[in-house]
Amino acid sequence: MSSSGKDLAADQGSSTSPPIGATLSRYESQKRRDWNTFGQYLNNQRPPVPLSQCNFNHVMEFLRYLDQFGKTKVHLQGCVYFGMPEPPAPCTCPLRQAWGSLDALIGRLRAAYEENGGSPEANPFASGFIRVYLREVRECQAKARGIPYKKKKKSTSQSKGNDDESSSSMHFS
Repeated sequence: MSSSGKDLAADQGSSTSPPIGATLSRYESQKRRDWNTFGQYLNNQRPPVPLSQCNFNHVMEFLRYLDQFGKTKVHLQGCVYFGMPEPPAPCTCPLRQAWGSLDALIGRLRAAYEENGGSPEANPFASGFIRVYLREVRECQAKARGIPYKKKKKSTSQSKGNDDESSSSMHFS
């Protein structure tokens, strides 16, 4: 086991623990809860998967596992309401995790992985396969619910004279 794997497998909450008397932000609380949930998911696998051995396949399985707890109706191709943003009646199509929820979850887990000793190069939450999966979920859900997804264009004419904005942002090469 590598040294980063040992750090990662060690006390999972140590590096995200707030100072005594401090309260966690909503984001930090969610991140800790998500990290603990993912760790529990790996422990419940047969055989259990150590965090140091976790890869993008485990992350994909975890995301599919979470679908059973979703609240977003995703109409199947043959459903009469396929492509309708607001169907007039209920149907038997499955509930899934919403794309936005999955995207936010991956962001929190990606950060938690590195905060808990994982190297950025080995981060399974940063895998290209995960990005492709999330893109496919977004497109599938948008099509099934009749909501066109338009990619936001990046602004090319940002204000260059705003000192507050430029002094507060950090750029890494």
